[in-house]
Amino acid sequence: MSALDPQLIPNGGTAVEGATSRFGSLGVYLVVGVLAGVLSWLCGSYPSRLPVWAPWDFSWTEFLAAILGLVWFFRGAAVLPLEARPPIWRRGSFTLGVASIYVVLQTRVDYFALHMFFLNRIQHLVMHHLGPFLIALGCGGATVKAGMPTPLARLLHGGWLRRGLAILQHPIVAPILFVGLIYLWLIPTVHFRAMLDPRLYKVMNWSMVGDGLLFWSLVLDPRPRPLARLSFALRAVLAVAVMFPQIALGALISFAGRDIYPYYAFCGRLFPSISAVTDQSIGGIVIWIPAAMMSVVALILVLNFMRLQEDRRERTPDEAAMDEFARRWTGR
Repeated sequence: MSALDPQLIPNGGTAVEGATSRFGSLGVYLVVGVLAGVLSWLCGSYPSRLPVWAPWDFSWTEFLAAILGLVWFFRGAAVLPLEARPPIWRRGSFTLGVASIYVVLQTRVDYFALHMFFLNRIQHLVMHHLGPFLIALGCGGATVKAGMPTPLARLLHGGWLRRGLAILQHPIVAPILFVGLIYLWLIPTVHFRAMLDPRLYKVMNWSMVGDGLLFWSLVLDPRPRPLARLSFALRAVLAVAVMFPQIALGALISFAGRDIYPYYAFCGRLFPSISAVTDQSIGGIVIWIPAAMMSVVALILVLNFMRLQEDRRERTPDEAAMDEFARRWTGR
């Protein structure tokens, strides 16, 4: 079978359309590569002259992960059959989630987070909670796979990856890992070392984003079991279970009454008028309240997914067919 066989081209396109699509993809990758190269050169040569939205410390991996993720998502949404495409609100959620993570990692926000504890906590809140939450709500996994190069998509279907995800998303492992990483990187000695060591700093950031994606994609899966890994009830339990350890940690830091993160005094605070204790108190509140609210929102969404699933079971075939158009727009 030829590589240009129409059966291998999404939506039944011709061989000429398939070739044109591949050349178009190469053009997109070329533009992305050139843009990344230019940004890398500008950040290395003229860092002080760049605007606030430009990368502070350019990272090829972080830049490409964000941009290619969006490219593959929207390409996948274009090639998938109409009934399989995510509704507009899910596309917006996915895009906003990727954009929010990009902003806190590849703009001057990253520099700000290096010099104030409470800004560092806001950065991690976006990396570990808000961004992955919105990406998971976008249900973009199948869409991204449909838009990425075929060899890479086939690699993602490997048994080793499935086994690894089964371990990381086990109902006992997932919440322990989710909360445990927050605690790990906030151990004062570990935090001090991670903030000073560029390589460990990257590991910290990648682990927060990756774990957030694993956890929220597990909890916010709108499908019933066995299509989803867990039942709706167990997902609701996980959403609530991770809330209380974060509240405890936030309260512990907020009421510490002394400087337990000397890194920020060592490197200099962005706002000298804010004392170390006040900085920590605000940071503890960021861990405490917004994180707990995210769990509450997740619980409400899981209960709503369960209600919608029960509604589907009660519909007749004719009612289900009439509701198909609304489903594409509302996610029901």
